[in-house]
Amino acid sequence: MQELHDAPLAPLTTFRLGGPATRLVTATTDDEVIAAVRAADDTGTPLLIIGGGSNLVIGDKGFDGTALRIATRGFTLDGTTLTLAAGENWSEAVARTVEAGLAGVECLAGIPGSAGATPIQNVGAYGQEVSATITEVVAYDRRRGETVTIPNAECGFSYRHSRFKQHPDRFVVLRVRFALEDAGGLSAPLKYPETARALGVEAGDRVPAAVARETVLALRAGKGMVLDPEDHDTWSAGSFFTNPILTEAEHAVFVRRVRDRLGPDVAPPAFPAGDGLVKTSAAWLIDRAGFTKGYGSGPARISTKHTLALTNRGAATTEDLLALAREVRDGVHAAFGVTLVNEPVTVGVSL
Repeated sequence: MQELHDAPLAPLTTFRLGGPATRLVTATTDDEVIAAVRAADDTGTPLLIIGGGSNLVIGDKGFDGTALRIATRGFTLDGTTLTLAAGENWSEAVARTVEAGLAGVECLAGIPGSAGATPIQNVGAYGQEVSATITEVVAYDRRRGETVTIPNAECGFSYRHSRFKQHPDRFVVLRVRFALEDAGGLSAPLKYPETARALGVEAGDRVPAAVARETVLALRAGKGMVLDPEDHDTWSAGSFFTNPILTEAEHAVFVRRVRDRLGPDVAPPAFPAGDGLVKTSAAWLIDRAGFTKGYGSGPARISTKHTLALTNRGAATTEDLLALAREVRDGVHAAFGVTLVNEPVTVGVSL
């Protein structure tokens, strides 16, 4: 294991923000990960797990404790069963599954971060979520002090949520297993209208998996959602807010407020979310509340390509970012009565 003291954490995040950690440990094997976690737990030392750093907002004061960077490697295909070590680069893993002619995660191309983070957030985009293909998660259970294998049904998956996110201080993901599909090189049925339109096909159709992946990458790049060190629109955590899920009663009140503010013929986006719930679009809310692309005059601004991404223009601090996030959150609530919730994990700070 590599160990550093007073180590900068900003370079380990896609925001490039945050102060140093008292101690930074980089683990390259599962045994090293477990040893580092046990050492922290045995001494009562605060522990911060870092994978790809694409979903972290770290305070300017940094982290007073041990930051554990998981850099394990392992990509194994056994027929249609894929096993990924937690430290594997997710976007590269997706590319390799497509090269192998397998379907199931091709529309999750270009999402930054590590494989171990995908079940925590139930990562999803363009009509796919990892919960649809994950069969089990191998994790170190800090409460029990042992490695456990958790089947999909016990992961508590829901929209951008899981058992692992609900209990962030209990499980450290080590490996993730997926059941993919051999569809003769074709993609899974396309579910997302924007993807289908870009490909000139209907929702439910299949296309070559490689074409689906390339199309998603192009769509993401157009929104600044593919990492590029030269493009400050990608110095972000992707979508900063989750799409709100409302009860039917809350949705009815929301629709009335939209029509009062924007006109009687305006209908906000609405998608069934199960059990009498309705999901609407955070990006739509932000834009209609007056926070358009490029909004802001300081070093933290809304992306010029997508209203859902808050970005570091190069000289921002975490407090700059949070000030913008609060302005957007409060402005949306004042306009529509809906409270946006941040998607990235905050460390040492909060909205």
